[in-house]
Amino acid sequence: MAVVVAQKWGNSLGIRIPKEAAEKIGISFGSELEMYVAENGESITLKPRSPQKKYTLEELLSQITPENRHDEIDFGTEGRELI
Repeated sequence: MAVVVAQKWGNSLGIRIPKEAAEKIGISFGSELEMYVAENGESITLKPRSPQKKYTLEELLSQITPENRHDEIDFGTEGRELI
């Protein structure tokens, strides 16, 4: 167990996570964490957030099928767009 001190960081409070604890849960500088506070307020749990997959344009376009495409929608004209 490590003892950490809460310090002022802007309008919030921040704590430093000891190197050994960060390595144990697999986080590094810039890692996103989910924070859970127990109902009784006596404990905080930090969980590394799973990174979201970055899709390529080709991957997204490959998912288009005739079944999931919609028909063209005519919204008409307003103002002087066609001039």
